[in-house]
Amino acid sequence: MKLFIANRGEIALRIIRTCRRLGVRTVLAYSEADRESLPVRYADERYPLKGSTPAETYLNTPKLVQAAVRTGCDAVHPGYGFLSEDPSFVEACEASDLTFVGPSSRTLAKLGNKIQARTVMKECDVPVIPGSDDTLANEEEAVELATKIGCPVIIKAVHGGGGRGMRIANDANEVRKFFRITRLEATSAFGRGDIYIEKQLAAPRHIEIQALADSRGRIISLGERECSIQRRHQKLVEEAPSVALGGDLRQKLTDAAIRGLTASGYTNAGTVEFLVEKNGEFYFLEVNKRLQVEHLVTELTTRVDIVEQQLNVAAGDSLTISQNEVDVIGWAINCRINAEDPREDFMPTPGTVIQYHPPTGPGVRIDSALFSGCAIPEYYDSLIAKLATHGTTRDETIRRMRVALEETEIIGVPTTVPLHVQLMQDERFVQGDFDTTFLNGFMPSLNSTLALYEKLAAVVAAVEKASSRTLHTDRQPQRSRWRTAARTRSVTGTQGMGL
Repeated sequence: MKLFIANRGEIALRIIRTCRRLGVRTVLAYSEADRESLPVRYADERYPLKGSTPAETYLNTPKLVQAAVRTGCDAVHPGYGFLSEDPSFVEACEASDLTFVGPSSRTLAKLGNKIQARTVMKECDVPVIPGSDDTLANEEEAVELATKIGCPVIIKAVHGGGGRGMRIANDANEVRKFFRITRLEATSAFGRGDIYIEKQLAAPRHIEIQALADSRGRIISLGERECSIQRRHQKLVEEAPSVALGGDLRQKLTDAAIRGLTASGYTNAGTVEFLVEKNGEFYFLEVNKRLQVEHLVTELTTRVDIVEQQLNVAAGDSLTISQNEVDVIGWAINCRINAEDPREDFMPTPGTVIQYHPPTGPGVRIDSALFSGCAIPEYYDSLIAKLATHGTTRDETIRRMRVALEETEIIGVPTTVPLHVQLMQDERFVQGDFDTTFLNGFMPSLNSTLALYEKLAAVVAAVEKASSRTLHTDRQPQRSRWRTAARTRSVTGTQGMGL
């Protein structure tokens, strides 16, 4: 097999690594903004795409299919994001005799439409959140349904994903307002403005089941992931397993996920996401029809290479493992490191990484395409690294994560590392007492801590600058003020505030 990778950054590099181990040759398409990236260096072959914006490159179906055909590839791996769940991209691959590493275009179309996905789940007795059975024609229809099921409600794009195209409405006026806004967002982001409504649950957990399915009808579960630490419906921390699930509830979620995937004729890797209430009631949320960002915590706890299994299934082979062979060992936590400033409502911070030093040690895994001197382009998602730790227990895993975060050095751009440092010290998180609303209460305390941290950093930076002038030392690269302050924490009483 010769594999074409239709993606970039850390996930492209992640796929390349498995392919190199398996002896599968890779071809990577890359934009002008990514020409110096690590995936470009490590792919067996490279195919330049003119332009830098997603529309010109990684979302351009004709360009990508043409590149795969011209380079003699047999299959296409989409990674996640971009075109990974686009039925028309899969159809274009199929029309050019390219094997798509993922579910069929028919399955993608069925489960990508959230109304159809809800219907599939209801037909096989998987609980769904009270809400629309069809798309909503106008604001008044939306208000009528919201009144019937009770506010607050969440207004969603039928073809949405990735936390976009979603608004919470607390009354009829907000339903009207956010209906219009969400429709515009959906049309802009997904090309279709279809809208539906679901009841907004008070404080649920977000828990997902990772599954693998082959073309012979075999489906297995690789366990669950806890994904409740989120901002704007986008995950920041994931772990496996979940502290919220006992054996009974875990089995119910697993059975529901497998029923739903079986009913949809699913093949390859897929994730069924649920919202779970404190009383144990659970509801289907959506199916992620691709490799998940957070797949590494599942790989760490099961020792299963999900990308390898994806390639085997795409080649027409059976799964190489059975359900009896899946054994969840220990605990794993993943922190998404984004080039974002938590103090500025997670505003993206593209720029140049002056210095990068990744953590190492027992039970530490980091998936990243960063290197000292690399540029973080403004055109793409702000995720720049995934830092995961694994241990025998959750407590040990958290302790390892604290050390790993302390060792992580990313100088040049603000990142979410300080948020994760504080989160791993938070008593509620450590005790496993959290839900999808957790950050609402966490962020104010974090922002006040970082404000103090910035003042400290400014003082330390001024002292260093004065000292360097006195000593007439050579000019050094400017360090992140957050990082500078971290170096003084042991003598200033700010332990746990820095990197």
